[in-house]
Amino acid sequence: MSVKVAKTAGFCYGVRRAVDEVYKRVESGEKIGVLGELIHNQYVIDDLKSRGVKIYDDILDAEEDRTLIIRTHGVKKEVIDALCKKNITIVDLTCPFVGKIHKIVKENYENGAQIVIIGDKNHPEVIGINGWCDDTAFITYDESCDFTPISDKNTVCVVAQTTINKEIFSKIVQNIKNTCKSVVVFDTICNATKDRQTEAASLSAQSDVMFVIGGRKSSNTAKLFDIAKANCPQAYFIETKSDIPSGLELKNKKIGITAGASTPGRIIEEVLTTMDEKMTNEESFAELFAQSESKTLNNGDIVDATVVEIRNNEVIVDLGGFKYNGQLAADQLSDDPYAKVTDLVKPGDVIKVYVVGVNDAEGKVVLSRKKLVAMESWNKMKEAFENKEILNGKIIRSVKGGVIALVNQTQVFVPARHAALRFVQDLDSLVNTEVRLRLIDMDERKKRFVGSVRSVLEEEKKAVEDAFWASAEVGKEYTGAVKSLTSFGAFVDLGGVDGLVHISELSWNKIKHPSEVVKEGDVVTVYIKDLNPETKKISLGYKKAEDNPWVIAKSKYNVGDVVKCKVVRIMPFGAFCELMPNVDGLIHISQIADRRIGKPEDVLTIGDEVEAKILAIDWDTNKISLSIRALIEPPAEEAKSEAADAPEEVQEAPVDEEVPVDIEKYIAENPAEEEEPVAEVAEENKDSAQAEE
Repeated sequence: MSVKVAKTAGFCYGVRRAVDEVYKRVESGEKIGVLGELIHNQYVIDDLKSRGVKIYDDILDAEEDRTLIIRTHGVKKEVIDALCKKNITIVDLTCPFVGKIHKIVKENYENGAQIVIIGDKNHPEVIGINGWCDDTAFITYDESCDFTPISDKNTVCVVAQTTINKEIFSKIVQNIKNTCKSVVVFDTICNATKDRQTEAASLSAQSDVMFVIGGRKSSNTAKLFDIAKANCPQAYFIETKSDIPSGLELKNKKIGITAGASTPGRIIEEVLTTMDEKMTNEESFAELFAQSESKTLNNGDIVDATVVEIRNNEVIVDLGGFKYNGQLAADQLSDDPYAKVTDLVKPGDVIKVYVVGVNDAEGKVVLSRKKLVAMESWNKMKEAFENKEILNGKIIRSVKGGVIALVNQTQVFVPARHAALRFVQDLDSLVNTEVRLRLIDMDERKKRFVGSVRSVLEEEKKAVEDAFWASAEVGKEYTGAVKSLTSFGAFVDLGGVDGLVHISELSWNKIKHPSEVVKEGDVVTVYIKDLNPETKKISLGYKKAEDNPWVIAKSKYNVGDVVKCKVVRIMPFGAFCELMPNVDGLIHISQIADRRIGKPEDVLTIGDEVEAKILAIDWDTNKISLSIRALIEPPAEEAKSEAADAPEEVQEAPVDEEVPVDIEKYIAENPAEEEEPVAEVAEENKDSAQAEE
């Protein structure tokens, strides 16, 4: 036979607080009266009566010479008001959890909400709660309750009796939500009750025989028995050791024992002693229980804890023998506000925790893990500061003048000027980003560090630049991302070093802005056209030589070819015609017609498609000379005959020998509005004029 006792068995905080206070006053000689039974345990009630404590069923029975105790279940507001008018000393020992419900109900009722209490309508705790909304609450403990909200109430406020079953509470709440539009739910089930019920379910599932100890009037004990009975058919509800069934076969059985929140430790010990007498064991279970009762923790203790349960905003841990389970709030696990509790710990994990407080109003041991981690990491951080190590961290929030980075579970302040390589206007944009930083200052008294992300980035940037310049050379290709665009070109990140692709190098076509070819973030292949190690300027090329339209034209056109082309620009000295995209040829004014004309517009119009003959090509300077006249000129014999018959004065000044216009002078005095470079146009027309001569 083996016996296992639930760690949560026995008095909860509220009951222990009330019982201890009453016994302390009785032992000091004070005359005490209690309004109703202090707790639902006949053993305690009988013992208090034997010590002279009177139990009053009505406030009218209260005697002025006795201090009147308000029991743990609490009372109605009207009772408190009536007692205040009497000349009686009152000590309110209402359980803190119950008192919290009174405040919730009162505030919401006064704000116009309809109150719903999920619990036993005949239980003194529920009766007391209802009194704080003038006895108007809808009270139910039926999962299939038919609730109809009051029409003039905008909101329904739901609270729970502290000792009810969590599962039943959730089902009733869901039913109410299905009926009402605006529902405010307060889960007021005592944490100690939740823990007892959870442990009772687990323990009974592992036991062959289960004993639930408590008073018959105790609501929370009855709930424990229901849970135990569902998991262990051989479960028994007993008030004292005398209720243990005689002749019960316990040999080779696993026995589980739990007790309600109003069950004194002495009764549990008596049951354990009885179990002890039925078995042979080296260690007395009564002694084990006594040890668990006396085991204490102090603020500042560091203990091992086993994760038992993970809730929405807290983690419940087993402190290895201490009476109460420990409560570890989610924000005490880590300083990282984005961390999920389930990612930090899992049920069964054993972690070290720091004891912040013991025996608070919820009957819990309040713990912190991040405080302990911070204490443990201090020496590591101090060593990293002294050695100027680079550390990994994450920025968790922005503050005045900078940001806070979490490094090894320690908060490090990073001033704004040290938060990035360049000044960042919106520090919130850095939140939740991973960073590498170095500690640059330390306040040992305040246990604070100052860090710099910029110093690490500057070092890394310099290392990248040094590596680049050590291997960079003209013609070398790189793949990089377009970092930014300007009106004159695109900057490309070559891997920590930026280079410029001038707008003229982005396309063989004429473009007005780099965005016509690339956009920020595009990954492109470029090559170095020029670089200056002293000024750190890098000129990049992007367009490919094989895409050069003049290279394509060289394979298509030859001197003497007759081509179809389109007039695209007209100048005083001739017309430029497009042979193919970005490849133009010049028809000099003297080559437009077979007669003398005053200006090119007399014959040609922009957009005209004409046939012309290629007179000359200069592939080095990308110039092509065209002629329309060559296709309409009369045969040489006819031209000579006409020249012989012409008057003498005309022969002296034939049209073909007319001195061409001084193109360079003309352009200088009358600059063209076209995008064609002036120097190139002038040179091109000069060549055409010379060819004409």
